[in-house]
Amino acid sequence: QVQLAESGGGSVQSGGSLRLSCAASGSIFSLYGMGWYRQAPGKQRVLVAHVTSGGNTNYADSVRGRFTISRDNAKNTVYLQMNSLKPEDTAVYYCNAFRGPYVYWGQGTQVTVSS
Repeated sequence: QVQLAESGGGSVQSGGSLRLSCAASGSIFSLYGMGWYRQAPGKQRVLVAHVTSGGNTNYADSVRGRFTISRDNAKNTVYLQMNSLKPEDTAVYYCNAFRGPYVYWGQGTQVTVSS
């Protein structure tokens, strides 16, 4: 079992930056792949970025070059650095942990980007 807690969301103007954090507890963090997803109003939840237990990363085309995912296994935390934010990045951002058939989700944090 993994518990996840996101933080760092907020409101920012277009072109600004935010850093989201997701603190994990309850299991061996380093064994899990970690991901960030987002869900805009009226839309499905979609992958933003993920980082495997081995440190490999993958990004959605819409955020590649602007967002950076990283993990600190010593702190059991995964980060999402978001730069050059756009209004279309507005969404609730969710952290997840995955390992084999097991997937865990955080409660989400709101990010609002105004033009």
